[in-house]
Amino acid sequence: MKRVRCPKCDNKITFDETKYAEGQKLVFQCPQCNHQFGIRIGVMKQKEEAVAHLLVIENQFHFKQLLPLRMGNNIIGKYCKGAKTTVPIETSDPSIDHCHCNIDISRDKNGNLKYILSDGPSYTGTFVGDVILGDREKRIIDDGTLFTMGATSVILKAIKGED
Repeated sequence: MKRVRCPKCDNKITFDETKYAEGQKLVFQCPQCNHQFGIRIGVMKQKEEAVAHLLVIENQFHFKQLLPLRMGNNIIGKYCKGAKTTVPIETSDPSIDHCHCNIDISRDKNGNLKYILSDGPSYTGTFVGDVILGDREKRIIDDGTLFTMGATSVILKAIKGED
């Protein structure tokens, strides 16, 4: 099942994407505000630029999510319309801030991707393993690193062939 948001009122609409072919255009009418809008199945400009993903592990606050990361600074936090978050997590977890943490992606002198994690700053902190990141502390993380924001666990997944 996929979710889309009405661009007018931000209402979530769920549909089964397996019933449609890639590239097919769908038109929705929001049941809350009656706004009509369209999407194209399987076409996301963001995926073309992604160099890694965050795998958000499902728990009582949210469903499993795979979110794209791009070169430069990626601001990770709870989805909120109008927030400056660039990697929004759909969650009701009250312990995640709207701008909870950052992952800065760049290339080292050998051309390999380098991932640097830092806290937002946030109210509940960002943990790598069982160690909380301090104020202004930056931590280099790698493919497969598990980190936690509030009650939400996330795994960094490098896209093969990008390193």
